[in-house]
Amino acid sequence: MSSIKALPYEGIRVVEFTHMVMGPTCGLVLADLGAEVIKVEPIGHGREGDATRRLLGSGAGFFPLFNRNKKSIGLDLQTPAGKEAVLRLVATADVVSENFKPGTMKKLGLDYQTLKKLHPRLVYVSHKGFLPGPYDHRTALDEVVQMMGGLAYMTGRPGDPLRAGASVNDIMGGMFGAIGAMAALALRERTGEGQEVQSALFENNVFLVAQHMLQYAVTGKPAAPMPGRISAWAVYDVFQARGGAQIFLAVVSDTQWAIFCEAFGYADLKGDTRLKTNNDRVRAREWLIPLLRERVAQLGVEELVEKFEANGLPFAPITRPEELLDDPHLLATGGLAPITLPDGRPSKTVLLPLTLDGQRPGVRLDPPRLGEHSRELLAELGYGEAEIDALTGVKPA
Repeated sequence: MSSIKALPYEGIRVVEFTHMVMGPTCGLVLADLGAEVIKVEPIGHGREGDATRRLLGSGAGFFPLFNRNKKSIGLDLQTPAGKEAVLRLVATADVVSENFKPGTMKKLGLDYQTLKKLHPRLVYVSHKGFLPGPYDHRTALDEVVQMMGGLAYMTGRPGDPLRAGASVNDIMGGMFGAIGAMAALALRERTGEGQEVQSALFENNVFLVAQHMLQYAVTGKPAAPMPGRISAWAVYDVFQARGGAQIFLAVVSDTQWAIFCEAFGYADLKGDTRLKTNNDRVRAREWLIPLLRERVAQLGVEELVEKFEANGLPFAPITRPEELLDDPHLLATGGLAPITLPDGRPSKTVLLPLTLDGQRPGVRLDPPRLGEHSRELLAELGYGEAEIDALTGVKPA
C-alpha cells in the first residue's frame, strides 16, 4: 500500500459516473494522487454494476487497472430514492466525472447545467468522443478516432492502416480530463467557482499526430507511415538474432557508429568512406542493412544486449506485455504494486509513471467489489439502516 505521507489531492472528493477506459482513467489519476474517488455503479432493473467488470479478451484488464484506489456505491438511478441519494452524494463532491454518450446525464438530471445551480463550486468533467461541433453526434471509439485521426495510417504499413496496440486515446483522453480538473480546481481557489471541463477522443488523437501535421507544414511533404518512412538514422531497426529472437538496435550518430564498429570488430565498415556520416549511411541503407542483418543473425541476443549496454548504445529486446510483470527494473523501482482483484485473486498492477518526492503514488484501495462501500457512504449521507437496506436492494429479514 502507498507509503507517501501526503498526497496533493487529499481532501478532494470525486464522484464518477464512468465505464470502460477514458472516464475511469481520469478518476484513476486523481485517486492515485490522493483524491477520494467514489464510483457510482448502476443496480436494479437487471443492472449489475459497471459492465466493464465482465468484459472478456482485450477488455479483461480494464476494470482492475483503471479502478484501483476507488470506492464503489451501487444505486438505482431510475428510482426517486436512488436519484435523491446520488444528489446528496454529489452535493459533497468537488468534482463530478462522466463519460456516457451525450444526453445521458441530462436525462438523469445530472448534467452540468443542472448541477451547477445546486453546487456552484462543482468542477464537472465530461469525456466525449468529440468536442462540440459537426462530429459530436457520432459514436466514437478509440479505433474510430485512430482511423479518422491519422494515427492508424501512421502506425500501419502503407495501404494497411493499423490501430495502436493499446487504448492510447482513451487513456490519454482521461489524463487530459484529469489535467483539466486540476486546472479548474486551481482556478476555483482564486474565483470560488467551479466550471465544466471537456476532453475528447478525436481531439486527443489529433494532438498525438500533430507532429506529423506540423512536419507537413514545415516541409511541404506528407509524413509517410512509420513502417514505410525514410528513417532519419541509418541503423534503427528490428533485427533477428541467432535462434530467431528479435531485438531492436539503433546507431543514431557518427560517434555511435564508430563505437558500434569498434565494439563488434567491424573495421571494414568503420573504414568505408561510403559510410562516413549518418546521411551517407542513410543513403546506403539498401545494401548496408541486409549486410548488418546477416552479421547480427550470427550473434545471440544476450551478446548483443551485453555489448550495446556496455557501450551506451540504444537497444531493446522485443518484450511481450505479460513479461513486464516480472521485469527486474519495474520490480526494483517500485513500478509494480500488489493488488487483490475483485474476485479475490492476488495480482500486480502498474503504478503511475511518476514520482513525488522520490516515491511512486501507490495503491491505497484495491479495485472495489460492486457496492463495497455503499453502506458506509450512505450512512455518511444521513441514511438509516432501513433506508440503506432499501437503497442497496437488501430485503428485510
